[in-house]
Amino acid sequence: WNEIIELFRAGMPVRKHRCRFKSYERCFKASEAVDILHELLGSNQNFGPEVTRDQTVKLLKKFLKNHVIEDIKGRWGKEDFQDDGHLYRFPPSSPLKSYPKKPSCGKEIIKFPDWNEPKAGTSQEHIPGKSVTMNSEMWYKRHSIAIGEVPACKLVFRRELTQTNIEEIWKSMTLSQLQKVLGLDSLDEVLDVKLVNSKHIVQNAYNVNKQGIVTLEDKSKELPHWILSAMKCLANWPSCSDLKQPTYVGFERDVFKTIVDYFDQMKEPLLTFHFFDVFVSVLGLLQKHSKAVEALQISCLLLPPENRKRLQLLVRMMARISLNKDLPPLSESVRTRTLMVQAFSRCILCSNDEIDLDELLAAKLVSFLMDNYQEILSVPSALKSSIEDHVIRLQRVQIKCARADTDATFPPPPFCHQISTDEFEYQRATGSQEPLAALLDEIVMNKEIPVKDKKKKLKQFQKSYPEVYRVRFPTPETEAVLFPEKTKQKTPILTWALKKPFQPFHRTRSFRM
Repeated sequence: WNEIIELFRAGMPVRKHRCRFKSYERCFKASEAVDILHELLGSNQNFGPEVTRDQTVKLLKKFLKNHVIEDIKGRWGKEDFQDDGHLYRFPPSSPLKSYPKKPSCGKEIIKFPDWNEPKAGTSQEHIPGKSVTMNSEMWYKRHSIAIGEVPACKLVFRRELTQTNIEEIWKSMTLSQLQKVLGLDSLDEVLDVKLVNSKHIVQNAYNVNKQGIVTLEDKSKELPHWILSAMKCLANWPSCSDLKQPTYVGFERDVFKTIVDYFDQMKEPLLTFHFFDVFVSVLGLLQKHSKAVEALQISCLLLPPENRKRLQLLVRMMARISLNKDLPPLSESVRTRTLMVQAFSRCILCSNDEIDLDELLAAKLVSFLMDNYQEILSVPSALKSSIEDHVIRLQRVQIKCARADTDATFPPPPFCHQISTDEFEYQRATGSQEPLAALLDEIVMNKEIPVKDKKKKLKQFQKSYPEVYRVRFPTPETEAVLFPEKTKQKTPILTWALKKPFQPFHRTRSFRM
């Protein structure tokens, strides 16, 4: 406190200012004070360059409240300091807090009084007023106010964190938050955390441009220029800045087919096979909009940077095309939005095992992505701030006391704990049933699916997830309700005609030439 005040008073230039047709000597503007103090804190070893301008303003508010500074009218005591052009000055009285003075006792070690046996014969005649017997509790209270906590303390200086340490902190806290949002006791049932690359998380969080798109360090992994031009053409239709307007009918459909063909030839979907179960788990949260968005935000942060960038560009193009009324129809029979989902769902999400049900899962997730892509594909600000604050705490000078319950440094929060085999099997069985049951209900209730296709999908579901299917359809009768048999009723005219006896054909005159 005293050191910063002394540096601030010595480094803050004061001069004559005018305010409302009146001159004031030896004062300074609030914004100038923020500039000077921010620079001083950044170069101080006890604070460092991590100090933000907002934190500097908060410290100046404390200065104003404690009469380190005052306004030009001599007012202080409130925390109403703002980063603006108001004028302030230093008060004539010293704002420094006095240090506790040690008695002149040479090299003798100061001993705390014996709590149990107070000294006898101690004279207090020089103290006016009523004499007070000093016990241990009162001594502790008074000295706590004067010099702080009594237990012996020591400074724990900055912990040098390597880039690897910071990346592991990002991985640990990111997975911890993902587990919390998904409501799982462990991520082991949906993800192998050993395969999560901590470098990818940090690159996705910090290597971004002004539009929030990931910038790749390895330029060889960028999308080809001709694909970027094609995507930009359809996304910005009809104002294509780097392309001439088409001169033939169907140009936009040819461009769209080129983009679809490029993404179809990828060997692995953009959300990768490894993270398939994670994204499927999010389907159970779609009814809770904020939870689903947060879960997808964090899950997309785990992707390789090149996959994340391609996903950002592709979904943004899909959303813009779906809302662009000036773009001619890309299909004669399918709506544009439905066409986007059908064309790109499989290249965004699919499992390593070929199952037709994946198309339904992917379509549901991609539709939600298109509607909320700006929020989902941005860096989660709350998570980023909490991790950065945690890293700063680890690097900052800490005070560690002998009787403190906690250390000054905080280990990264654990994201899993060991459970028994039986509990794991139970969690795996019950945890994945909710999104699967929701998927089964969607198949049953969807009236747009033809009866033949619906029967086929239900058979595939029954084969893949018999337990979930048995809960929904416990008896054959409950299943038969979905597809009632249509009884063909014979018309009365046909019945009457069959009852008549057979009569031979008689030629009449009307048939003669």
